[in-house]
Amino acid sequence: MTKPYYFLWLEQANLAGALRRKAQTGCRIRFLIGDPDSPVTRAREAEEGVPLTLSTRIAVTLSELQRLRDVGDIEGRFETGHVNLSVFRFDDEMIVTPILARRVGHDSPMMHLRRAQDDGMFDQFADHVEELWSRGRNIWEGAQHGQA
Repeated sequence: MTKPYYFLWLEQANLAGALRRKAQTGCRIRFLIGDPDSPVTRAREAEEGVPLTLSTRIAVTLSELQRLRDVGDIEGRFETGHVNLSVFRFDDEMIVTPILARRVGHDSPMMHLRRAQDDGMFDQFADHVEELWSRGRNIWEGAQHGQA
């Protein structure tokens, strides 16, 4: 996943509790977030031109993740070259939102993908996210970004 996910915390009652319970049963939960200090983030904010800036949306997620820092199977990384894409993966299903130019996530199309074959669209997006994850930096390193 490569966006701030701020809306999850605002729309899902006690999301932190649900994530904590899932992680304690062995579910691996990962957040790949755009770096709030990155020039890419600042450029995206200028392009979006909305009052609720990307840095603010990232700060919401970092604040919520801080409450889950003690949970071993919940991880977070910054991706400095984020690519305007949101991906939510659940085993062999995923929701992909390619963020269009001058639009925020909720104004962009959403695709529901199911893994149906090797090397299909699902696998390509999964590989892409894994590549971004491998380049990411742990959100707890340095802890200079808000409450993280």
